[in-house]
Amino acid sequence: MSTKKPNDERKNKCDKKTDSLRKELNKLKDEINKLKQESKEKDDKLFRSYADLQNYKKRTEKESQYKESETKKKYLSELIELKELLKRAYEDKDPRAGLQLMLNNLENFFEKEQIKYINCVGKTFDHNIHHAVTTIEKNDCEDGTIVEEVKKGYLIYDKLLRPSQVIVVKNKVK
Repeated sequence: MSTKKPNDERKNKCDKKTDSLRKELNKLKDEINKLKQESKEKDDKLFRSYADLQNYKKRTEKESQYKESETKKKYLSELIELKELLKRAYEDKDPRAGLQLMLNNLENFFEKEQIKYINCVGKTFDHNIHHAVTTIEKNDCEDGTIVEEVKKGYLIYDKLLRPSQVIVVKNKVK
């Protein structure tokens, strides 16, 4: 026969069960604390990333404004130079020399900026680089031939800056 009392057995079972539940509860508490810590770290990373993004946006905006202002300075200084030359040519009794100097300066500026004139008279009309102002009949030319340039067209870095405005031959069908 057993010397233990039934109440002691029950109490012992309850104590074991309670200990087991306490251990499980402590494990869960540890897991919760661990998850809270991970969440806090991830929130911190997220806030830092957001702050980095905001700083990046501000920095790129400042850089963009700086580049824009430098570009303006560059082109405005060229315009100031041309204005001064124009003023001198206006005050000169024979302005041709001053005007020629201005044209030379503009040509140098265009060359430096890789702006090229579109040579179009006598060539076939191309809607990508030409704009037809009007058409005329001319029997000694093929249809689509450019016979006159109204306004010069220009390319910058081999891309269209301004199309040539042209007059194109369009003969009647016989």
